[in-house]
Amino acid sequence: MTSELVSASSRLASEPRMAPEPRSETAGSRGAAARGGAPVSRQRLAAWIQAPLVQNALIALILINAAILGLETFPGLRSNWGDWLRALDQAILAVFVAEIALRLLAHRMAFFRDPWSVFDFLVVGIALVPTSGPFAVLRALRVLRVMRLISLVPSMRRVAGGLIAAIPGLGAVMGMIMVILYVSAVVATKLFGERFPEWFGTLGESAFTLFQVMTLESWAMGIVRPILEVYPLAWVFFLIYILVSTFTMLNLFIAVVVSAMQAEHAREFDAEKSDAAERAPTDKRLRDELLALRIEVKKLRESLERNRPPSAAAAAESV
Repeated sequence: MTSELVSASSRLASEPRMAPEPRSETAGSRGAAARGGAPVSRQRLAAWIQAPLVQNALIALILINAAILGLETFPGLRSNWGDWLRALDQAILAVFVAEIALRLLAHRMAFFRDPWSVFDFLVVGIALVPTSGPFAVLRALRVLRVMRLISLVPSMRRVAGGLIAAIPGLGAVMGMIMVILYVSAVVATKLFGERFPEWFGTLGESAFTLFQVMTLESWAMGIVRPILEVYPLAWVFFLIYILVSTFTMLNLFIAVVVSAMQAEHAREFDAEKSDAAERAPTDKRLRDELLALRIEVKKLRESLERNRPPSAAAAAESV
């Protein structure tokens, strides 16, 4: 019977087993580099960096850093607590630099294949540039560190991904608006430029005025009504322009952005669904192997019980 157990165990051990692949993360994830044959120490380091506790600590530091940068804009606080605020700012910057260094150590060159990792690298790198001489303007760019929240918070990362994906569509809508604005500016300059040179005297002034009308900022009382006193039929031009530019084209901006964000969400959902489908056969195989092993062990135990000598059984019961 022992030989049966040995043969069953050797047979199961000799069968090729597919190790479950780690769950791939969505766009913007920085944990993919820990797979693919990386040393165990690097995998553990990458997993530790991606741990919720570490990520939440980084988010808290970013919020604290944002508050410090805001407090530095108050002259009174800057004069009384400026040294403390700068010390805290440098300490938090040191933590960010250490985090980037650990991620580089864990992911190596794969770090630069992730756009969000490159974004974090650039944001932290700007803070290390000397802020004296010709680089003094970069001191104001320290506030970009707050934007690291986008790469750390998944929901904000999805929104940013949707906006980036919407850029081609937004470019087409922007082109149509520019065409409409240019044509309307030429027409308005010819119609109203002589009597209202401060608004429609040149093509640039007409374009700026029509842009204000497009945003519906003081368009009626500030611009259109004075023109109607001189040109009673001017309302036809402005009505058509507002209907086309404001209520049609600007709403296309919202439609393109919403469509891109929905597509981004659907892509992430499909990726997670595909990962689950890829893991399902492996998980089922492992469960089947474990069940078969349990059945064989149970049969072997029953066989041993049946073939046990009566004296051994009595001794076992007495013990």
